[in-house]
Amino acid sequence: MVELPAPELDTVFHALGDATRRRMLRELSQGERTVGQLAEPFAISLAAASKHIKTLESAGLIAREVRGRTHICRLDPGPLASAHQWLGVYQRFWTERLDVLDGLLRQEDAKTASQPTGEDT
Repeated sequence: MVELPAPELDTVFHALGDATRRRMLRELSQGERTVGQLAEPFAISLAAASKHIKTLESAGLIAREVRGRTHICRLDPGPLASAHQWLGVYQRFWTERLDVLDGLLRQEDAKTASQPTGEDT
C-alpha cells in the first residue's frame, strides 16, 4: 500500500471532516447506493447531497456510475487505507507513550504496596 501524497491526503481528511459525508461513506460500506438513497436520511436537497458526493469523489473515496438517468455510487476504500496508514504512525506513538505511563504507574503502585502502613503498632 502506497501512502498518498500530502495534497491527496489533505483532500481525504477534508472529505472525512463532515458528518454527512462520513455517514454517506458508512452507507456505501454496505453496498452501492443511488444519490437519492444517500440523500434520504438527511434533511437536504438532492443538489446538496450531490455536492457532498462530489467532495467524496474528488477525494477518491467513492466512484459514481451513470446507469441511464440513475447515478450509482460505490465506496472506493483505497484512500481510506492510506489515511489509516498515516494515522497508524500516531497510534503507535500514543501506544508507546501510554505503555511507558502504564509502567510508571505500576512501579508507583508496587512502591506504595511495599511500604509499611504504620498500622501494625
